[in-house]
Amino acid sequence: MTETDVLRMISQLRQSNGLAEITRPQPAKPADSPEFADLFKQAVRAVNEAQKESESLKKAFEMGDPQVSLPEVMVASQKAKVSFEAMMEIRNKLLEAYREVMQMQV
Repeated sequence: MTETDVLRMISQLRQSNGLAEITRPQPAKPADSPEFADLFKQAVRAVNEAQKESESLKKAFEMGDPQVSLPEVMVASQKAKVSFEAMMEIRNKLLEAYREVMQMQV
């Protein structure tokens, strides 16, 4: 007896009892999880925004804006630097993984 026969018999039994028909379970789908490419684009945009903010604070400080302090400029600059370095490390790891996959024997 095959799986289809068993499902058909169970279905007939349930229908005769007035219950809903059994259907084959569907594979679970991930709940709207974001794509890797979208996450990577977001990360690149965040790094870009940190760099833009750092540059604008530097320019404002150089122009003598009294609302911008040197510690604020230095912190923004370091945040931009660290986020860029982290992005470069991620890029390097991705390239390394890609090269390893391409060298695999099929």
